[in-house]
Amino acid sequence: MQLGLVDWLAVAAYFLLNLAIGLYYRKRATASTEDYFVGGRKVTWWLAGTSMVATTFAADTPLAVTGLVASYGIAGNWLWWNMLMSGMLTVFFYARLWRRAGVMTDVEFAEIRYSGRPAAILRGFRALYLGLPINCIIMGWVNLAMVKILMMIFGITKLQALLLVFAIMMVTALISTLSGLWGVLVTDLFQFVLKMGMMIILSFFAVRAVGGMGELKLKLLALDSAKAAASGGHGSILSFTPEIGSIWMPMITFVVYLAVNWWATWYPGAEPGGGGYIAQRIFCAKDEKHSLLATLWFNIAHYAVRPWPWILTALCSLVLYPTLADKESGFIKVIIDPGVFPSALRGVMIAAFAAAYMSTIGTQLNWGASYLVNDFYKRFLVRSRNEKHYVKISQAATLLIMVISCFVTYYQDSIAGAWKFLIAIGAGTGSVFILRWFWWRINAWSEIFAMLTSFVVSILLQQYFKLNSDDPLQFAYIVLITVACSTAIWLAATLLTSPEKEEVLLAFYRRVRPSAALWGPVARKAKDVIPRHDGGCNLLDWICGCVLVYMTLFGVGKLIFGQPGAGVGFLVLAAFAGWLIYRDLNRRGWKTVID
Repeated sequence: MQLGLVDWLAVAAYFLLNLAIGLYYRKRATASTEDYFVGGRKVTWWLAGTSMVATTFAADTPLAVTGLVASYGIAGNWLWWNMLMSGMLTVFFYARLWRRAGVMTDVEFAEIRYSGRPAAILRGFRALYLGLPINCIIMGWVNLAMVKILMMIFGITKLQALLLVFAIMMVTALISTLSGLWGVLVTDLFQFVLKMGMMIILSFFAVRAVGGMGELKLKLLALDSAKAAASGGHGSILSFTPEIGSIWMPMITFVVYLAVNWWATWYPGAEPGGGGYIAQRIFCAKDEKHSLLATLWFNIAHYAVRPWPWILTALCSLVLYPTLADKESGFIKVIIDPGVFPSALRGVMIAAFAAAYMSTIGTQLNWGASYLVNDFYKRFLVRSRNEKHYVKISQAATLLIMVISCFVTYYQDSIAGAWKFLIAIGAGTGSVFILRWFWWRINAWSEIFAMLTSFVVSILLQQYFKLNSDDPLQFAYIVLITVACSTAIWLAATLLTSPEKEEVLLAFYRRVRPSAALWGPVARKAKDVIPRHDGGCNLLDWICGCVLVYMTLFGVGKLIFGQPGAGVGFLVLAAFAGWLIYRDLNRRGWKTVID
């Protein structure tokens, strides 16, 4: 694809604006590590929530959605739509608890909830483990996706594309080291508006190239008929719900997705009970009210607002390029096709892809450095230096992570392989991450054994017993077996080891003030804390939150595909669920809810 002077000027303007933001927030973010990593805890809900959305909008995300739609229709997105239920748990059960904890990272949580050497080992191990190998694997596949995109757009070799990605990463690292989280947050806001706007514009031109929405639906029906004749299957590409019992969604797999996977599996950005960069944005919020609203806005935008431009473009690519072997590349094909997307907007579109890449990489750099400095260097190596010293070390750690991730990208061949690895080591740990807030008996050994068991069992099932996580039925068996083994082992470890020290449990209970239901022995001794029994109200809000987002998602989709009656009906249900949440929080009173 050839770019003109105007295109290059648009790309240059994008990078200059990002650098200007980084320079503007330099002084504000480098006074202390709290400013550098959590924005001084002064961030408003809309900025924190939008940053969460921008971070999960990576350069590879539209391509992945295109692949799902090509293989399974719109309903293929349930592979990630099911995680909304975990996200809503974070909103109503955990966001306020995380904010009350007052920690700088979710790894630091280990030493306010647990005590002694096991807690220190857990914190140090998770800091290094998440900050370097796991973080660099994630960055590696994001880099690899951007490499593939640049190869298609410019027709260049992999090495040339990797050098371009390295240059973009250098700019991102410069912004992150200059301005810390403040620079990441504000650039995320700008980048999200840019990339979301360009995705909407792209979907408009894609639908127009097909001949309009009516023509798109007719051609997709023809594809349905051809597919049914070839495979003997049934179901529609346009269906919002999966065909239960089909090859890709056997009944047991459907049950696993809806009843197990969303709470049982740890995955970056979708940790049960919150964690990672989602928790980091919660820590930076002004107060508990802003932390709850930030995560609520994130889940609405992430699941109900973002998907439809991607899905529409994916559907159009199936019609425009039906013989394309690599269906994921159809998304990029729409951009570089001169008969579809105007050449005058190509420079801005490239800037939008750069924004998608930079918003994810910027967060990963800052988030990973927070683990290395706050939870390892400052905790175990150098304890008594001033804040300026730790900020400089944080900047150096950011650059270190950047260099290591580039090496990982060079040797990484498969995005899917890296994704499967993370799924394997995370399956089965969710239950302990959820319950550690609400059950006083859980100790550091509970987490340690949950992590070890999940890792060992998942690897054995895939490497020794040859279960393939790409196969829907075998994936269900992997999850169920791993969850059963992990849960049995960590429960046994919990009951066979001593509980945490009483003073540690009392300090945590007073600090976080969780629901008193499973903290009975501790709650009875902490007479200065008014017991909370808000589990039922939070559960109702969780149900309403899921209804709010799913009905908004389906309602917008029905309106797009010309079904106004169903669309309006879904949106009315969404509005009613939203009103119930608003009514409940105000009935309890924000002061009561957050104090």
